[in-house]
Amino acid sequence: MYELVQVTENTYYIHSPAKIGLVKLDGGNVCLIDSGNDKDAGRKVKKLLDANGWHLSAVYNTHSNADHIGGNKYLQDSTGCRVYALGTECAFTRHPVLEPSFLYGGYPVKELRHKFLMAQESTAEYLTPDVLPEGFSMIDLPGHFFSMAGFRTPDEVVFLADCLSSRETLCKYRITFIYDVGAYISTLETVKAMNARMFVPSHAEPTADISDLAQYNIDAVNEIADDITRICRTPMNFDRILRIIFDKYGLTMNWEQYVLAGSTVRSYLAWLKECGRANAFFDGNMLWWKAVK
Repeated sequence: MYELVQVTENTYYIHSPAKIGLVKLDGGNVCLIDSGNDKDAGRKVKKLLDANGWHLSAVYNTHSNADHIGGNKYLQDSTGCRVYALGTECAFTRHPVLEPSFLYGGYPVKELRHKFLMAQESTAEYLTPDVLPEGFSMIDLPGHFFSMAGFRTPDEVVFLADCLSSRETLCKYRITFIYDVGAYISTLETVKAMNARMFVPSHAEPTADISDLAQYNIDAVNEIADDITRICRTPMNFDRILRIIFDKYGLTMNWEQYVLAGSTVRSYLAWLKECGRANAFFDGNMLWWKAVK
């Protein structure tokens, strides 16, 4: 873990739970794409930088989930690097308590206020195309989170962040975190048509052809949407829908799964409602969901 893997002459990734991109710039400078999940990840990255005589100039965060920004503070404190994040992600990076608060829908219980859902604060600046190194381009990848970004390097390596999951992850967990289902499907369709020298997803193996995996993820989303629609053939409240999903997919409920899978199921229900595949109504001071026949 945390081995440095060379992809092209100037582009690398650091093998870690969420892959970290590293690109050599001019004069011994490098930039990172994401920073790992915590302070220990930051230390390990710093050790790699020092071993190669590289100076870290900037971290470009794809999005603000804790496993992607957790090393920011350590690296910023130890190197003076700048940190950039896009749109809403910048606010979450500056104020990481927003992540568990958003997921829980209120002040998060203590069981959710930990490094896996709440990174340390870092001083983030807004990510715009003009702050990228020469030859880089930013790719909008909405859907997984609020304003996720991918990056294409000058040597045609594309870092895809969390816009898709590996087949193994989908087979094991079935349901992965999605904020906006419609935007997520659109992103996957866009990614499916992309060409690059190499694609580096954060949670899947690098590949020169991403199309099959993108389609596999699209099919998985549609399968879950169909399952939720079938569950709601008779009126259901949210907690019952979530319990049936957990039982069907063999998942075990805990605080993290409750907020991550629960938020995702709510996103599916909102999307199904907007697509005209489900209705919602209030009865007996409860919200009910019903599939449209």
